[in-house]
Amino acid sequence: MSHNTARFAYGNLTERLNRFPQGAPPSKTLYRILQILFSEREAALVALLPIKPFTARTAARVWKMDEAAAEAALQQMAGKALLLDMELDGVRRYVLPPPMAGFIEFSMMRAREDLDQKLLAELFYQYLNVEEDFVREVFTGSDTPIVRTYVHETALPPQDLVTILDYEKASHTIQSASHIGISLCYCRHKMEHLDRNCDAPMNLCMTFNTTADSLIRHDHARAVEVPECMDLLAQAHDNNLVQCGENVQQRPAFICNCCGCCCEALLAAKRFGLLHPVQTTRFLPAVNGDTCSGCGRCVRICPIDAMEEGEQRVPGIQEELCLGCGLCVKACPNGSLTLREREEAVVTPVNSAHRVVMSAIEKGMLQDLIFDNQALRSHRIMAAVLGVILKLPPVKQALASQQVKSTYLGRLLATRPRS
Repeated sequence: MSHNTARFAYGNLTERLNRFPQGAPPSKTLYRILQILFSEREAALVALLPIKPFTARTAARVWKMDEAAAEAALQQMAGKALLLDMELDGVRRYVLPPPMAGFIEFSMMRAREDLDQKLLAELFYQYLNVEEDFVREVFTGSDTPIVRTYVHETALPPQDLVTILDYEKASHTIQSASHIGISLCYCRHKMEHLDRNCDAPMNLCMTFNTTADSLIRHDHARAVEVPECMDLLAQAHDNNLVQCGENVQQRPAFICNCCGCCCEALLAAKRFGLLHPVQTTRFLPAVNGDTCSGCGRCVRICPIDAMEEGEQRVPGIQEELCLGCGLCVKACPNGSLTLREREEAVVTPVNSAHRVVMSAIEKGMLQDLIFDNQALRSHRIMAAVLGVILKLPPVKQALASQQVKSTYLGRLLATRPRS
């Protein structure tokens, strides 16, 4: 009987994870991962939680327990980095992060004795690097990637550096953050347990703002100030690591400093490059064949193999694969590589709400996001989602209206003047 109860709890948790636009396809491997991360009781409780941020009072109502007991349970799970807790408008709220970037990474972002991290590493490798359903879901499940690339600022000439937008600079993300946390790189830590890691620095995972605040308070990240984080960014640059961060303009939650051999985002870019699993920068390298010496450094340094040997050893650039990070430009010994702007515009969602709504529309899941059955259907939440929808192009608005099948939304979109 207890075995059936456990399967029910973890099955419901899996269903709950998949009500969010970025879910986790069911498999035996996922079931084993969830068993390690969540107790049976925690799985049963989390399965009932809303998709959107919620308070202890909301959890208590859903769980049918008193608020103090609900708060204690929520804090225990936040302490394990299964939930994030944050202050919003003076009220403590909680949210279940997606599996990635979320509680999968958090479980490996410090050395822990409460988890069998070697077994977890083996299971994560199986789920992400051998089985393909999850990594396809995360990185190619919609037209709006969860991760974007930052250009290496050292690869841009001074006249271009002053013209790029603030959100395109990793340095600006660091300098404008309310909180900064540093942790172990999940990807290289996972590979270390499998004896597959490279020698790139491990302590370079950067989290910011409310996510960092929660991870710092629960000892999953080390609080640092801007100067130290800028030094760590310089260390990442010196080690030819690519900065991949949350695909938003405002207050991104993280920047990973990625190698091409261990890191999930760059491995996905190698495996599914034509599906654009990682949002590129708005730059592409251009080679001057007259001055190129054919040394091959740019080919060797490219983390996703987008550079290749060309005729007379002048490198060729696979533009449809290139992330525009600028590592190749930085490696060129005689300035034969420079960065130029792409012809096609690169669109970055304004904030996390914008990105999640876009992804939900593209996956046909907007109704799950708006009508979250486990939570109160508050007018304020509906207004926030509608505010994002109203800023979308007409085609996306039409898709949103069709998915929600809301008379109110249809009329609102029909009567709104086009800009």
